[in-house]
Amino acid sequence: MVKIRLTRKGAKKKPFYRVIVTESRVRRDGPFLEIIGTYDPMKTPSEVKIDTERAKYWLSCGAQPTSVVKKLLKISGI
Repeated sequence: MVKIRLTRKGAKKKPFYRVIVTESRVRRDGPFLEIIGTYDPMKTPSEVKIDTERAKYWLSCGAQPTSVVKKLLKISGI
């Protein structure tokens, strides 16, 4: 099953996340199919950048977003 989820980047106590498309059985920071956006919770307000066309494509292919990514997609207007 293909999932849309977050992978953590950034230094200790300064998280930065990428929104990625990956197989559900792969570890959190493991290999992925495509990067479709970023999420920076440290900025005020939080910064969300998602490529809407690619996100819609993967959703139409049957990719399942996690609960956090689902909220980020709503924020970005998808």
